[in-house]
Amino acid sequence: MSDFTKRPDGLIVPAGINRRGFLAGTAALGLAAGFGGTLLAAGDARAEEPNRGGHLKLGLKGGATTDTLDPAGYSGSVSFVIGHLWGDTLVESDPKTGAPLPALAESWEPSADASQWTFKIRSDVSFHDGSKMTIADVIATLKRHSDEGSKSGALGLMRSIKAIEEKAGALVLTLTEGNADLPLLLTDYHLIIQPRGGVDNPASPIGTGPYKLASYEAGLRSTFEKNTNDWRQDRGFVDSVEIIVMNDTTARIAALSSGQVHFINNIDPKTVPLLKRAPRVEILRTAGKGFYSFLMHCDTAPFDNNDLRLALKYAVDRQAILDRVVGGFGTLGNDYPVNENYALAPEGIEQRAYDPDKAAFHFKKSGHDRPILLRTSDAAFPGAIDAAVLFQESAKKAGIELEVRREPEDGYWTNVWNVQPFCASYWGGRPTQDSRYSTSYLSSAEWNDTRFKREDFDKLLLQARAELDDAKRKEMYRTMAMTVRDEGGLILPVFNDYVNAATASLKGFVHDIGNDLSNGYVASRVWFDS
Repeated sequence: MSDFTKRPDGLIVPAGINRRGFLAGTAALGLAAGFGGTLLAAGDARAEEPNRGGHLKLGLKGGATTDTLDPAGYSGSVSFVIGHLWGDTLVESDPKTGAPLPALAESWEPSADASQWTFKIRSDVSFHDGSKMTIADVIATLKRHSDEGSKSGALGLMRSIKAIEEKAGALVLTLTEGNADLPLLLTDYHLIIQPRGGVDNPASPIGTGPYKLASYEAGLRSTFEKNTNDWRQDRGFVDSVEIIVMNDTTARIAALSSGQVHFINNIDPKTVPLLKRAPRVEILRTAGKGFYSFLMHCDTAPFDNNDLRLALKYAVDRQAILDRVVGGFGTLGNDYPVNENYALAPEGIEQRAYDPDKAAFHFKKSGHDRPILLRTSDAAFPGAIDAAVLFQESAKKAGIELEVRREPEDGYWTNVWNVQPFCASYWGGRPTQDSRYSTSYLSSAEWNDTRFKREDFDKLLLQARAELDDAKRKEMYRTMAMTVRDEGGLILPVFNDYVNAATASLKGFVHDIGNDLSNGYVASRVWFDS
């Protein structure tokens, strides 16, 4: 089924709409308001009563002409926001704590061993086409993303579910093993509930979200109109939304400064001082779970020697990278991929500091005496080349020679990352510690980019996954963090903050630790000042 057609020029519009109607609905909105220069940190109070109305324009990095409207194929920031505009998932997460919150699922209950979960699904929700959402739609959606042929971005999360069925009017998910975090896995933005699971037409954006798609041109522009029958009234304050893909940093800054858009993402810390000088622009800084890193393959010489790995961990000046590359917009890392924004985060682990003497000690003990090749590119993270040069300088003081090789941005994620034994990299956050470690530290993980493979670690990970006692789980996660920190191939200098910017007339931005762009909900959470 589909209420949308694709025009010859590539634009996807509601069936029956003509070009005149489309242009009338997306006319540019001139702004009378100026711009301001206030810095807002995570946790700022938002006590204003939301206003309704207006046309919101977002200038976003992270879109491509290869983008799709099929949630299974969503990737990048633009698709992330688009999906949250027209669709809903079964579960959402608390912006401050990351704890699971009801959405299309009203409640849930695990079995004693967390291997079976029962979800009560809302019965008062309708899709944009007027049809009622049912448990059958939910089951069909989850099964589609579980199909090995779907190529869904959520397939890895769904592989542990062996049965998806309706029992006594409830959704029942049976797992291959216990998982205390299952509700949070269902927050994944690929798992948008669609009529009949989207099987008939996966790219038809008919959902239950706060906005209906009005037009779509992949990699360029999309527009949305308010869903007046939205099942929730605490979101979707503006009448319409327009997303303009702006992958160029200079273009985004210019668009915000000149009033062409109200919000932009992915601010380079180096440009923050310039933006703060603009009248009535606000910098929106949110603590997150993502991190900048250098990765070593634990199974490849010379990095198969833990003394060499420790030497390099002590040889990096984390504070210098935080100050000079990240501009202070982040926190120090400690060589394990979890920070305080994760539930049950480990406590009491000593912060590893830059120590040339310890680095020299372990380097000598390793027996290695030749230059070490570090590959980097700004494709890895903003300032990755500068960070590698700083690493080179700090390592030199320990008698360690790093050869920094700048790789092309094009092809970096296919030719360098997860291929070459020592390189710069970036990871975004995951909903839980289990999903963080399962993605890249489980021996069998496809994205085990440090080649960290430990049978005892794998066993502890699976035990923690099924443990419902938080105190026991927290201790298990602390042991896992210490193991990765002291024996793994991850060098993690900093966790980066998410840095966005908006006109001061835009209110209600929610700092969400789940992910950037208010965890994808930015467009349905903000409103305009009266």
